[in-house]
Amino acid sequence: MIIRCGWVPETDPLYCAYHDEEWGMPELNSRALWEKLVLDGMQAGLAWITILRKRETIRTAFANFDFEKVARFDEKDMQRLLTDTGIIRSRAKCQAAIDGAKIVLSMHESGEKFADYMWGFVDGKPIQNQWESYREAPAKTELSTTIAKDLKSRGFKFCGPVITYAFMQAVGMVNDHSVDCHCYQKVVKAGAKLHS
Repeated sequence: MIIRCGWVPETDPLYCAYHDEEWGMPELNSRALWEKLVLDGMQAGLAWITILRKRETIRTAFANFDFEKVARFDEKDMQRLLTDTGIIRSRAKCQAAIDGAKIVLSMHESGEKFADYMWGFVDGKPIQNQWESYREAPAKTELSTTIAKDLKSRGFKFCGPVITYAFMQAVGMVNDHSVDCHCYQKVVKAGAKLHS
């Protein structure tokens, strides 16, 4: 029997695959990190499974999260997004994604990679927690609060301390798999490889 973190609905193959293959694995690609930040922001007020089920459609709508392309989205693109039933049709969230693309692009053009910026908060090394149960993991931390504040100072939206911590968990900046989960050691090893 495969043991997973207690928050995973075992009867949902999409959720299980996300937990087993993605959640907590260190992500070092700037495009993928920005995509995850946008998706976590789009989740605000919704269940994560809603985002998972719409993720491919959202990717298509946002040019596979190519921030150079999304940064050029105009009002015509906004109208296209707002009529797309396959995505989260919130003008504020769509605008936040477009504005975020402009910020990430500007960072890259000035020589600062988004991945280096995000991972710099943990000195490039994942925080390895040791929770007996997923219920022990916090909703936010002092660090996620600091990162959220910095993101907001740069102009990012939908990135409060709770959303930022969910992002950190998802991209492997912090390992919050419970110690009995079959992914825990895999994520520990993946984090160790970053410094080998």
